[in-house]
Amino acid sequence: MPTSIITTDDLREFKMELLDDIKSLLAKQASGKIKKYLKSAEVMDLLQVSPGTLQNLRINGTLPYTKVGGIIYYDAEEIQKVMDANRVHHGINS
Repeated sequence: MPTSIITTDDLREFKMELLDDIKSLLAKQASGKIKKYLKSAEVMDLLQVSPGTLQNLRINGTLPYTKVGGIIYYDAEEIQKVMDANRVHHGINS
């Protein structure tokens, strides 16, 4: 299997894509088109991330969640807070 090297630019690009997807999710929530609580499959579909990536976001504390009866739920408002806390502003010196 060939080895791929991931650069910091690759990670930065992935982060920006993920943040854009979360922004899209939140825009839909604000317009009333989505539910307040989302299941893992819905979050993976909306953010277009793999189960492993979503699990890593839970494990490292990036995305808060609630587990009820073995089902994991994500609060769209909490996702908004994550988006706000991780906002990147590009300026002249970025």
